[in-house]
Amino acid sequence: MKMTRRELLAGVAASSLALIPRKTIAEGLALGAPPPTPSSSGDGSSSPGGRLKIALVTGIMFQFAHSQHFVDRFLEGYGWNGAWHKPPMDLVSLYVDQVGPEDISRERAARFPSLKIYPTIAEALTLGGSKLAVDGVILIGEHGNYPRNEKGQTEYPRYQFFREIVGVYRSSGRSVPLFSDKHLSWNWDWAKEMYDTSRSMSFPFMAGSSLPVTWRIPSVEMPLGTRIREAMCVGYGGVDSYDFHGLETIQCMVERRQGGESGVKWLQAYRGDSFWQAYQDGVWSRELCEAALCRSHTLTPAREGFNDIFPTLDDMRRLVKDPVAYHYEHADGLKCTLLLMNGLVQDFNFAAHVEDRKEPFSTQMYLPMPPDRTTLANFFSPLVNNVEKMFLTGKPSYPVERTLLTTGLTAAGVESLYRNQARYETPHLSIRYQPTRESTYWRT
Repeated sequence: MKMTRRELLAGVAASSLALIPRKTIAEGLALGAPPPTPSSSGDGSSSPGGRLKIALVTGIMFQFAHSQHFVDRFLEGYGWNGAWHKPPMDLVSLYVDQVGPEDISRERAARFPSLKIYPTIAEALTLGGSKLAVDGVILIGEHGNYPRNEKGQTEYPRYQFFREIVGVYRSSGRSVPLFSDKHLSWNWDWAKEMYDTSRSMSFPFMAGSSLPVTWRIPSVEMPLGTRIREAMCVGYGGVDSYDFHGLETIQCMVERRQGGESGVKWLQAYRGDSFWQAYQDGVWSRELCEAALCRSHTLTPAREGFNDIFPTLDDMRRLVKDPVAYHYEHADGLKCTLLLMNGLVQDFNFAAHVEDRKEPFSTQMYLPMPPDRTTLANFFSPLVNNVEKMFLTGKPSYPVERTLLTTGLTAAGVESLYRNQARYETPHLSIRYQPTRESTYWRT
């Protein structure tokens, strides 16, 4: 793989990050913008060397939970561009809503004296004082023992955590950058309120999953301004969970089309026999499905043998017991489809028909799972790295509108399934935005 001069310099810069003063890092990342001023705690102290202080609010923390992936990277560092990178900031406070028998937050606090666990979100943000005393907040409302409603949605308390965080912002008369892991909320109205609040209070807000920022195989970018006729992701996982990852896979690519994002008009879900009928009827492109499957590293062999293992439609029906599709149309006419095909693949693969190209444009969002359950998943590293950049510069790496839209699409998919797979009109998803000029996927 060839490495450009820009990529080489980026690798050198990342490997030296911990050796450069915080102000220099921030100015470099923000192209001249002044770095945020570190907060003081209630007793007037600050982190060594004027480093930023970070608070993390989570539902639960156990081995391999999302919270562990973030906490350990901020405490111990992580591999980045061929070197060991220690974030140039300090994780100083932690709030854990549920402490179970597999909890590891207490062990981390005992091993790292700079990290303190607080009994409330407000105390975690004020460091036990009366005013906001941190420079950035991470919200992780994933995993844990929370209710599941009649639509099959787990009611993770992201919105409730968000409101408590914002309450501290308001009472303190100032706010700091906030990152929220995965989709904003299971409830669309709450998600929209979270977005609107961030805009009305003017604090940097970023959210989402690892899919848009992880490696791609091949390492390709959808050219800005491309005319896209149809797009698809073939992935795996469950409804109201991994469907969000598949939608993020599609959206981070199609938002780069000519005109930018224009919102989504309607969505229809298909499941079981309806899925296979729609596949046969050509509701979505079979060519795109096959192109996406060709990118999979986990494609289940359709039959024994060496040469002929690619699945036919009959093979897919045999291998995939509970297929799910979300088929939807954007305001500008672009049609997209997410296929969840458990039993056939265990990765996320993208394909699209673009103008002036005979063959489909395709790639895989590469999420290398650890070969055993003893190490952290590497694909959280680029997500954490982008969160660091936002804390340093005060600017999100990518638009939160993307996550607002994929949050709404996830909820719409659940709603369509709940309504017996009826088409669901989505005028509330008239979300317009422009992508960043260069996307944030990991190019090394």
